[in-house]
Formats: sequence, C-alpha cells, structure tokens
Amino acid sequence: MALPSFGGLTDAVEHATGWLGLILIAVYSFLISFVLPLPSEIVLLAPLDLGIGEIGQLSIIILISGLGKAAGSVFAFHIGQEAKQSGPVIRALRRSNIDIVEWSERKTVGLAQEWGYLGLAGALCVPGFPDTISIYAFSILETDYVKFALASFAGSVGRLVLVTFVGAGILSL
Repeated sequence: MALPSFGGLTDAVEHATGWLGLILIAVYSFLISFVLPLPSEIVLLAPLDLGIGEIGQLSIIILISGLGKAAGSVFAFHIGQEAKQSGPVIRALRRSNIDIVEWSERKTVGLAQEWGYLGLAGALCVPGFPDTISIYAFSILETDYVKFALASFAGSVGRLVLVTFVGAGILSL
C-alpha cells in the first residue's frame, strides 16, 4: 500500500541526500506534527550519505526529526490552547463526520489524566500511528509548552529508535 505523497513530499524525504536532506527531514517532521497525517518513520529511509557512518547518520536523522517534530508539536499545542477558548471550534468538531472530540475524550483523556506528559511521549512511540491525532488531543488537555515539547521530542525519538531496532532485528533474520 502506497502512502499519499502530498505533492511528492514523502518521495522527496525517501530520496533526500546530503546535508540539505536534513533540512527536508526537519521540515517534514515539523509538518507531520500538526498537518500531515503521515507516519514519521519514513525519515529513516532517507539515503543521506553524510559520510559519517550508518550509526552517525541514523543518530542525526533521529535527532533532527525529533527536533522538527517537537517544534511542530509546540505549534499544534498553541493551536490547541486557542481552540480550548473557542466554543465554535469545539461545536464544529462535534458536528463533523469524524468526531475528533469524542474520540480524543474516549482514547486519550484517560491516558493524559493518568500519565500526563509521559502518556503523550508513549502515544508518540506507537509506530505507524499519525502523530497529529495524539498531539492535538493532548494539546487540548495539557498546559505547559516546555513539557509538551520535551514529551513530543522524547516520543518522537523513542518511536524512531524502536523502529530502527525492530527493523534491524527483522533484517538480521
């Protein structure tokens, strides 16, 4: 199954090379935090060829992607904080075909209440799941920008590390 390319953005990330490719990874990671419903693991496929060895290259990809996603999540967090103050926004979401508010209440409110920012980091560690859902759900429930950014960074890095190790384990078989 092919992922939508969103104007070729996913293809560009999959084929990003050199140090400029890191900028593309950062932009992609920023955008998937709040607007693109795509999994973040795609950045691991970028053949950057930075001349620093495979481990160094994967480490830099994970770091840049985590920073990009943390920055994007802070942007989404700000939008969520504004939406909390807007009755019409919440009413519009409740009337939409996909009841985002009901879903987020059912699936994430309990997680956020029980685990707080650790819950956000854990939710972002789930491979293949679009980050935008978790980030917006938590952005409405939480209040601290710095903790939100740190949790987003930790979850993003955790997911990429998890996928890297699971992928390496599968390939070694």
